Amino acid sequence: MSNRNKLAAKFRKILPSAAVIAGEDSLKCYESDGLTAHQQLPLLVVLPQNVSQVLAVLQLCRELKLPIVSRGAGTGLSGGATPHAAGIVLGLAKMNRILNIDADNRIATVQPGVCNLAISNAAAKFGLFYAPDPSSQIACTIGGNVAENAGGIHCLKYGLTVHNILRLQIATIGGELLTIGGGLDNPGYDLLALITGSEGMLGVVTEVDVKLLPRPQSVELLMASFDSVMQAADAVAAIIAAGVVPAGVEMMDNMTIRAVEKFAKAGYPTLANALILCELDGELNDVQSQLTTVKRVVNDHQATEINIAADEKQRAKMWSGRKAAFPAIGQLAPDYYCIDGTIPRRAIGKVLGEINQLSTKYKLPVANVFHAGDGNLHPLILYDANKAGQLQKAEQLGSRILELCLAHGGTITGEHGVGLEKIGEMCVQFNEDELAQFHAVRNAFDPDGLLNPGKAIPTLARCAEHNAMHVHRGQLKFAELERL
Repeated sequence: MSNRNKLAAKFRKILPSAAVIAGEDSLKCYESDGLTAHQQLPLLVVLPQNVSQVLAVLQLCRELKLPIVSRGAGTGLSGGATPHAAGIVLGLAKMNRILNIDADNRIATVQPGVCNLAISNAAAKFGLFYAPDPSSQIACTIGGNVAENAGGIHCLKYGLTVHNILRLQIATIGGELLTIGGGLDNPGYDLLALITGSEGMLGVVTEVDVKLLPRPQSVELLMASFDSVMQAADAVAAIIAAGVVPAGVEMMDNMTIRAVEKFAKAGYPTLANALILCELDGELNDVQSQLTTVKRVVNDHQATEINIAADEKQRAKMWSGRKAAFPAIGQLAPDYYCIDGTIPRRAIGKVLGEINQLSTKYKLPVANVFHAGDGNLHPLILYDANKAGQLQKAEQLGSRILELCLAHGGTITGEHGVGLEKIGEMCVQFNEDELAQFHAVRNAFDPDGLLNPGKAIPTLARCAEHNAMHVHRGQLKFAELERL
């Protein structure tokens, strides 16, 4: 009997046989998350159906010193759910029940495998909704949203996942079931914020209380086109400076506009070099006043065309293009590499110009579509993995873009997390003392380092290697780089 089958037999003593996946063909379904450039078969995949089974899996893994990678729907884009070669994947997709909706107190209690969009769908009959709305919301799970502190189009006004959850239940590697948050006041350390965005390294989320909000009385969506990216970027900053806080402000460059219009037929102006989508919501009079302000601001910044959705049907059509942007870009090249960095709004135009310069130097096209309202960039680097060296070149370009974000006072991630993808850039953003504190927090929860090892927080040795290679790359001439 192989080691994999022996291990599977041990897990089948604590789980139903069908909940343990050991066949190599079946394991391939779990070899990566949305960052498919990183792939690794796990030893096993286990699919518990309740909290007791999760605790039993953690206990056995602790006894066997087996690494554990928790996984929701696998839609993450930073390699956070990439399996460990010597460990298991703990899939939470079967824990997918909405346990309760307390409409009076505007709270939904859900299991980690519940899809993001399912919460709003279930709350709709009460006139409520769940605000965080990642582009993958039809598939991504609330457990994964907590792990990555996911955002979405409406995070400008309503915040990220951390601002919209009230209580977490987590299972620790030590076999404890902890309740974090809940109630009106929680004295002491803000552990709810600590767990949110911790990428599965501190515990396994088994239950979540999310905050529900009343559906706004009025919603307006404005689309404005511009002759230059700089004009559009300056308009975004000016909207916020005018005292308006839109529900969301999204921006696209011409490459993205053309790809999206061909793919989704959303009515986008294909000759525009940039466009913004600005959604306003709230009380009717407030929204109309804000809409007047936004129209004035975009006109002041030489908008070439302004369109306002006439009704819900047209608004949905206009948003359909933005939500289809990633698959639309996928038609332009065999592969693309999505970057997730955040910068101050005032720097958007300058940084996009510098990204364009890097795109020319690396000879790889870059399409831009992003949450402009909070400066969360999503440059999509187009490449062909079948051509030798192109993946490596795309990763190097991505690293340079993240360094641009840091140079302009930003950060290396806004909502996708660090995972495997940005672990080298963590060495650039944080110094040795700061990284040591991250490790100390992690060790307090998981002293053996079994939960999602090798992700998010680099070792100091890894940073020394990264920084040495970074210096070497900086000395390469682009003529040499182009031969990759």
